[in-house]
Amino acid sequence: MAKESIKARERKRAKMVAKYANKRAALKEIVRTGEPEEVEKAVIALQKLPKNSNPIRMHNRCQLTGRPKGYMRQFGISRINFREMALAGLIPGVKKASW
Repeated sequence: MAKESIKARERKRAKMVAKYANKRAALKEIVRTGEPEEVEKAVIALQKLPKNSNPIRMHNRCQLTGRPKGYMRQFGISRINFREMALAGLIPGVKKASW
């Protein structure tokens, strides 16, 4: 189980990413297709945005336990919870093979 403070930090980052997403996308578009002087200003503006507003700083965590490792994107949970739920029959279409 992850600490509550770590989960709170991730929620805070998610809010910040959502808040600055449009501004970041617009600046990146200017960097990609703009004139050299516009590009320079856009790069400086990108650097001035908060570090935690970059989506690359987000960390995938299990929705049930907050576990950061063994995360399965398709289900949004860790491998351990996936296995327990599949064994209990809560995930349809999953057969026990040799785990």
